Amino acid sequence: MTSRPVPLVAGNWKMYKTAAEAGDFCRRLRKAWPGNAGVEVAVFPPYTALAAAVTELAGSGIQVGAQNLHPAASGAFTGEISAGMLLTLGCTGVIIGHSERRHVLGESDDFCAEKVVSASQAGLVPVFCVGETLAERQGGKTEAVVSRQLSGVLKQLQEPGRLVVAYEPVWAIGTGITATPALAQEVHRFIRKTLAGVWGSKGEAVRILYGGSVKPENARELLSKPEVNGALVGGASLEVEPFVSIVKAAI
Repeated sequence: MTSRPVPLVAGNWKMYKTAAEAGDFCRRLRKAWPGNAGVEVAVFPPYTALAAAVTELAGSGIQVGAQNLHPAASGAFTGEISAGMLLTLGCTGVIIGHSERRHVLGESDDFCAEKVVSASQAGLVPVFCVGETLAERQGGKTEAVVSRQLSGVLKQLQEPGRLVVAYEPVWAIGTGITATPALAQEVHRFIRKTLAGVWGSKGEAVRILYGGSVKPENARELLSKPEVNGALVGGASLEVEPFVSIVKAAI
């Protein structure tokens, strides 16, 4: 790559924080992080806390996104939410294909690809997650798994637009185990080559985040790798101080 993309540090809150808790967090985050052009910051609260987060972070430069959507614009999909609904709330992005949705809720690669297309066409930034299980890693199948997960998106999107890819090795999520910086760089480089092989220079410009037990203690070394363009942070994004420490490590 000729130039490194502006890094993105995104906090995935999963099923934590009520609307009131989210509002308090965002007020404190806004004070703790006055902004820096060298890094972008986003938080992804649960649905019920989105409006509170959008309100408290308005004008701060910190983006707010959702953790999921349905690819249809509307319809009889009880419990689901569309890209248009998220946009009207003030969301700018959405996480798609997180391992917990793939492995716990059974979402397929094709369904995830449909979501990416829907989000992209609506103007949301899709943060598309890929990654292998421990058994797949031990079986030497990492590249095959990641390639398969990317294939639907590469086929269905004519160009990446504002797509973000997050490599999250399933064996490192919530376990305290982190991929070594060298391993993360290796997989990120493979993802980069795969994207560039289809989209050329536009694929080279896609930001690739690392997700998997990112903490203040390991963030700087991980984020120093040339193909690691930021982080998708889980548990460490639930408290202001650790999250801001990770953001600072990305500059």
